[in-house]
Amino acid sequence: MTTIAYLRVSTDDQTTENQRQQIAARYSISKWFRDEAISGTVRASERPALKECLGYLREGDTLVVAAIDRLGRNTVDVLHTVEAIQAKGASVVSMREGFDLGTPIGKALLTMLAAVAELELSNLKARQMAGIERAKAAGKAMGRPAKVDAAELVTWKQENKASIKQTAVQFGVSEATVKRVCAAAKAG
Repeated sequence: MTTIAYLRVSTDDQTTENQRQQIAARYSISKWFRDEAISGTVRASERPALKECLGYLREGDTLVVAAIDRLGRNTVDVLHTVEAIQAKGASVVSMREGFDLGTPIGKALLTMLAAVAELELSNLKARQMAGIERAKAAGKAMGRPAKVDAAELVTWKQENKASIKQTAVQFGVSEATVKRVCAAAKAG
């Protein structure tokens, strides 16, 4: 019987270190699995470390996670992941929620908490879209800043009777960028 831990964070600017410290303070972990910069909306089967973890688990093992949302943000996917773990004869312990998912009450709580995690994600997306709409209404520029001044590029290309390739080299951008800027200029 081995105790294993799975850690996950969604973005590059986050770290799994807090989760690792929380788990290490209460459990003696034999093997750690870590997915970094991978959203909980990505299916469990598509997360490299979780996929490896599921392959590693054996009967009698315990998988510890800092919180149930580390396994995922989609109720059905989380439930399938837990069922796959239990089918191997292993159990899952979620520290934040404080229960063993192998018990009947644990499974009931899992279903409710996974649904809450999914709802939380939906609410987050709704707030994000509201913020984007508010920013647009305030006239704020959205997206990444342009690499090149479109008017300058089009004018230079026309005045020099330059090819797309020559223009791309002149402005230090890809040929696709030159094509896109020229097409937008014609459409506008």
